[in-house]
Amino acid sequence: MMHASVPFAQVEQSAETRLLNVAAIIGQQLHLEPEVTSDTWFGGIVGKSRAIQKVLEEVAIVAPTGSTVLLFGETGTGKELLARAIHNLSCRRERPFVRVNCAAIPSGLLESELFGHERGAFTGALMQKKGRFELADGGSLFLDEIGDISLELQPKLLRALQEQEFERLGSTRTIRVNVRIIAATHRDLREMISEGQFREDLFYRLNVFPIHIPPLRERCEDIPLLVKYFVSKMSQQMGKQINRIPSQAMEALTNHPWRGNVRELANFIERTVILSQGEELEVQAGQLPASPHLLREITVVPTFEQAERDVIKDALNAASGRIAGKGGAAERLGLKRTTLQNKMHRLGISRAAYCQ
Repeated sequence: MMHASVPFAQVEQSAETRLLNVAAIIGQQLHLEPEVTSDTWFGGIVGKSRAIQKVLEEVAIVAPTGSTVLLFGETGTGKELLARAIHNLSCRRERPFVRVNCAAIPSGLLESELFGHERGAFTGALMQKKGRFELADGGSLFLDEIGDISLELQPKLLRALQEQEFERLGSTRTIRVNVRIIAATHRDLREMISEGQFREDLFYRLNVFPIHIPPLRERCEDIPLLVKYFVSKMSQQMGKQINRIPSQAMEALTNHPWRGNVRELANFIERTVILSQGEELEVQAGQLPASPHLLREITVVPTFEQAERDVIKDALNAASGRIAGKGGAAERLGLKRTTLQNKMHRLGISRAAYCQ
């Protein structure tokens, strides 16, 4: 990360000491990179930590093989992105990638979603329907939250995985497919086996190549890169030009536990970009969910704002209220005229009070 220094010159001695004391504060802005470089981007996953690089190395190894992959990770860690990366790096990339969230579909309907049904197979079955296995023929089927499949459905799923064949509900005709399985869960399947909630034979069928995805709190060095990426992406989507992040804000974001992982971080940055005015990302103390650790980190934010306000007032006073031009407040602070005006508007500072 790069820190931009702010040049201060020709400031009256009475204001100079205060300017020098807080020069680093107003000048420590983390400038956004124009784009995520190739060595920090892989299939939609942004990161350069050793933990995430290990995951990506495993993805690159297993993707071309066609073997079954089981992704373990907390909610919001990017399991679907990794599943898509595995598909896109395989020889099946030109064929469908079909996703089904096993936790989002009632157990009574999940069998029909997976294997399809014939017309009249049950009340409400008004027409024939292909299941996700058929739709994924020749491609990849991503079974998200596999740990939520009911015990009653697990034997039929096991047969489909082993034999690559099944029957639609209401039919006796066997359908054969060629599908690669990528499964994911946030649950401890071994513990579920010991509690009788998950079949051991199904687990071993799925656990051919397990990949454990670390939570965001275990790869904190990736957070600044993710923040810059999300700010840049969402600023473009919203037609904004946010290109600086205060170092105090970045520190608070990096130290936050992010229990919802990357998904929570992305949602928070989107909300922050919406609320930010001007060219600087504005992260206020009350925006992050409160926690004792976090409160210690962000209590500096009001102090930072007061210091920033004092520096701008001193520069305006030294420049007799002039903002632009040689010797103006913007030049003294090393800022663009428009940037300084945006800061003054945000902090409620009027130049009229300093004109002589």
